[in-house]
Amino acid sequence: MKSLVKSNKLLALEKIHKQKLGFAGFPTPLQKMPRLSRVLVGPRLFVKRDDMTDLAFGGNKARKLEFLFADAKNKEADVVISVGAVQSNCACMVAAAARRLGMKPVLVLVGKEPDVYDGNLLLDKLLSAEIHFMDGYGPHVEDLMKTLADEFRAKGHNPYVIPAGASVPSTVPGYVLAMEELVNQFREIGEKIDYVVCACGTGGTQAGLIFGAKLLNVTAKILGASVFASKDEATKNIVQLVHGSAMLLDVDLSIVPEDVTVFDDYIKEGYGVLNKDVTDAIKLVAETEGIFLDPVYTGKAMVMLVDLIKRGYFKKEDNVVFFHTGGLPALFLYKNELGAA
Repeated sequence: MKSLVKSNKLLALEKIHKQKLGFAGFPTPLQKMPRLSRVLVGPRLFVKRDDMTDLAFGGNKARKLEFLFADAKNKEADVVISVGAVQSNCACMVAAAARRLGMKPVLVLVGKEPDVYDGNLLLDKLLSAEIHFMDGYGPHVEDLMKTLADEFRAKGHNPYVIPAGASVPSTVPGYVLAMEELVNQFREIGEKIDYVVCACGTGGTQAGLIFGAKLLNVTAKILGASVFASKDEATKNIVQLVHGSAMLLDVDLSIVPEDVTVFDDYIKEGYGVLNKDVTDAIKLVAETEGIFLDPVYTGKAMVMLVDLIKRGYFKKEDNVVFFHTGGLPALFLYKNELGAA
């Protein structure tokens, strides 16, 4: 029975590899962070450079979009509609992927249109995405997306809708493959993974890493730093994503809330609000390793990592991997605060 279960898991991995489109340039590099480890007097630190995915300015959404755009292409879509905040990394990467594949990008951005286009919004403009601004999340946003899709169908187009954050069960396998990459990279250097640290927004990245660890029998603990949701809400989302993905892949795999470790202590003033801890974390990594983090996601995840090290959460000999999930265009939106630091 045990060999049958293992076989089913291997079949699931093979199925995942066949489902993706493959346009974002993997594997991403794994790098050591010895100077940061020394400064923090902590465990052995590594960084998985998913900020270097080959789409727009890089980031974790590329792994998810490989699955959604495979589906869009199979359905012969010529228009892709998605939603996000005004400075959404995901929305920008949707627009870039659409252009790469010859599709028209249409974005519903929640928030007020600024006087000056900067960051991801500037990139959206360069991609000639059709942009609709809306005030506040709510049913009216979904209504607009449905209306836009209907209007494009009436004109003879075939629209495809991508939800906010691209975090749906069908995209979870993107980070299953990220875990497989990581396992292979650690095997090459003859080391074992003890912990993986990532930012947690809509939960898809952490769900995929947990799913991947289960499939590959990896014992590493996956730690998520929530950037807006409470610990309970984030945990619920991750469990649902894992179970939904397992059902789609027809694999016998499940998790319980106790399998998920999310910290909501580092949200502090709120989503996207830059505080001194985040500024210090961004500067620390830049000064020690020459690597830039973003203020919204990876900056807060690094605050968590630094704090856990100071609290003695890890052993000195542990190998801890920090997943850099991208978002770098957001740095320039905080130029005044970061420039004054």
